[in-house]
Amino acid sequence: MTREGRIEKIPVRTEVSGSNKCGLCTGKCCTYVNQQIDGPRSMADFDQLLWQVAHHGIEIYRDGDGWFVIYNTRCRFLEKDGRCGIYATRPQICRNYDNDHCEFDEPAEKHFDLHFDTYESLDRYCRKRFRNWDRRFTSATE
Repeated sequence: MTREGRIEKIPVRTEVSGSNKCGLCTGKCCTYVNQQIDGPRSMADFDQLLWQVAHHGIEIYRDGDGWFVIYNTRCRFLEKDGRCGIYATRPQICRNYDNDHCEFDEPAEKHFDLHFDTYESLDRYCRKRFRNWDRRFTSATE
């Protein structure tokens, strides 16, 4: 008890393991979908990515496994407490998910070589990569 007569809560340290990790998380892995894509090479390829990242909730990244598009969209079955609302009948990809090393341990972004979460960030990269970045407009209209 404190001097004011209130009960003091003592924080309990919980050992995190694969078996209890999901219960301590808010469901980060259920708030996005990522899809591997062919690595962009040309200005046209990067212009296509620029169009994609111009949309809300879309990000592009490259890591050691290649290039990916992230669709930031919450699973409709994710409960407010972070638990799966259809756990017993969840899709196979969810059943196969391994939480031994996940976003709860460290952000996935830590391992990105490149990450574009805005139109402007990808446009800056393209302007550095392609000296004549704006020339893509003139060649497309001629």
